[in-house]
Amino acid sequence: MNELVTGDAVVLGLRPAKLPSRALAVVIDLVVVWAAYIVVSIVLTIVTDSLDTAAVAALAVASFLLIPVGVPIAVETLSHGRSLGKLACGLRVVRDDGGPIRFRHALVRGAMGVVELLMSFGVIACVASLVSARGRRVGDLFAGTLVVRERVPTDRGRPVPPPPPWLVGRFSELDLSSVPDDLWLAVRQYLTRMGQLDAGVGWSMSQRLADDLAARTGVPLPPGVPPAAYLAAVVNERQARDSRRAFGSAAAAAATVGPVAGPAPAVRPPQPRPPVVGQPDVVPQAAPQDVTAPPASRFAPPA
Repeated sequence: MNELVTGDAVVLGLRPAKLPSRALAVVIDLVVVWAAYIVVSIVLTIVTDSLDTAAVAALAVASFLLIPVGVPIAVETLSHGRSLGKLACGLRVVRDDGGPIRFRHALVRGAMGVVELLMSFGVIACVASLVSARGRRVGDLFAGTLVVRERVPTDRGRPVPPPPPWLVGRFSELDLSSVPDDLWLAVRQYLTRMGQLDAGVGWSMSQRLADDLAARTGVPLPPGVPPAAYLAAVVNERQARDSRRAFGSAAAAAATVGPVAGPAPAVRPPQPRPPVVGQPDVVPQAAPQDVTAPPASRFAPPA
């Protein structure tokens, strides 16, 4: 199985990238980096014409370490794994558990990239990527990272289930500005796949995601609200806000609560049934009420 799996054995929608797409992304990055390095080297040659040989050599080494090595590390750290080439190819570097990388991951990848990509002209990286089941090079193995495809075909997408009606609009005052995109992605992936999970695993994962979301918003999980229902309601609120910004309040209301219904038909009061000749009077009884219990909600806790 080539799909990325979390610690809870939940298959995510991101798949590991293979050698062709990774090679194209590396070529784009190298072209940009080396173009910048050549321009900087020409400028330094003109500016340092009056300096001695030792100073020129020191500046040359510093510029090499700063641009071909330091710039990719800084870009991957600040963009959380998206360099220019990876952004163009729809790729991203993540940790083995699917989380965003940090400086130490980018540093290890950049240091190993000097040997894999620059000194060996990419031969070591290509061989390692072909041998690895998930297309990882040596730098990924040492850093504990993985390059995945972020662009999922539209026919693979699944809609997020709507929240229970009694939760729609309840979180309209919630501050969602501090919630990162990675957490939104994890919540959406859980909601679209929670029907495929074991009840206990799904409940524990929803509780963890709800705690993370509540910590980001600063408002604790309301008592009595199942974590999965809370996640669905908050995602619904975010979608409503996006719709209001894009199309106005009327479209957002229609997208949230559904199409507006027409006027309700007039309800006529029940008419008494005329007595039948030759039969004793029978006291009319009210029609039996439908006492069928509602179906179990997918947001209910496991039995």
